[in-house]
Amino acid sequence: QVQVVESGGGLVQPGGSLRLSCVASGSFIRINSMGWYRQVPGTERELVAVITSGGSGDYADSVKGRFTISRDNAKNTVYLQMNSLKPEDTAVYYCNVEVRKPFSNTVVWGQGTQVTVSS
Repeated sequence: QVQVVESGGGLVQPGGSLRLSCVASGSFIRINSMGWYRQVPGTERELVAVITSGGSGDYADSVKGRFTISRDNAKNTVYLQMNSLKPEDTAVYYCNVEVRKPFSNTVVWGQGTQVTVSS
């Protein structure tokens, strides 16, 4: 079993910052990609940022220049530093981790953490 747990969400004023964390644990050979998605009720889940095992990151256009994804491979952890937050960033943020097992790759989702940007 592989578990993914997010933390760091909350309420922040426009222009503020938050840092999300996500830790993966369980039985796997290694972690491939790690990423963050977000979802607003009534809409589809969308990619925010993803980072490869080699540390290469990619971002949705809406967050480029404001959000930074990073990972600590020794801790099986991925972070999302969110700066200059806007009300439209309000959503449930989900961590997504792809792990390598002996005969397959498996994608695991976290339970989500709420981010609310409001004055």
